[in-house]
Order: sequence, then structure tokens, then C-alpha cells
Amino acid sequence: MPVAPHKTKRSLRLPELVVAAKGCAYRWRHRAATVGAGTLAVVVAYGVLFGHNGVTAYVQKREEAKLLEQQMQQLQQENERLHEHIDHLQDDPGAIEHAAREELHYTRSGEVIYTLPSSSVPANGSEASSAPRP
Repeated sequence: MPVAPHKTKRSLRLPELVVAAKGCAYRWRHRAATVGAGTLAVVVAYGVLFGHNGVTAYVQKREEAKLLEQQMQQLQQENERLHEHIDHLQDDPGAIEHAAREELHYTRSGEVIYTLPSSSVPANGSEASSAPRP
């Protein structure tokens, strides 16, 4: 008579152990995937906030753009003022004479120009002498 193989506790539990091992491996893979996804999310969030093109860089660039816009408006106003001055000089001979007398210290015959010292003292501490120009 053939002898039936003897079933031990070990052979009965082997399928249960395999199923338990698969469940345990699944849980560990699930935990590892969760930790990996969380880590990736933290790294991406850090890059979005503090990276080269992050939110902080964006805020700094917006402030810089506002300052540059203000400078541009000031320069445009100065440019308009200078264009008006040019038009005035081109149209009015009296303005040309006034500018020449102011900048070049030109005089008419019989006039005397007195040049006053500037209110600021030169860096070397000595005051420049200002003699009247004929």
C-alpha cells in the first residue's frame, strides 16, 4: 500500500506564509511609494518656492520691474522737458541769448558779471577763488 505523504505543520502553513509575505511586501511597497511621493512633493514645493525661478524670485523681479517703471517714467518726463527746451531754443532767439549768457558767461558791452562761489566746499578743503569776469 502506498504511503500517503505525511503532512506537517510546515507544509500546511506554507501557502498561508506565502500569502502573508505577499501582503507584507505589498504594504512595504505601498509605504515606500508613499514616502517617495511625499519626498518628491517636498522637493518640488521647495523648488517652486525658493528655486531659481521660484516665488521669491518672482516677487523680487516684480519689485525690480516697478522700480524700473518709475525710472522710465522719470526719464520720459525729463526727455519731454528737454524736448520742450530744444523747441524753445530753436524758436526764440532771446532764449538762445539767455542760454549763452548763462552757460558761457557772455556779456554785452558795458556789463560786468560777478560769479559767486558755490555753496559746497571742494574735497581738498581749499576754496576756489572766484574773480569777476569782464
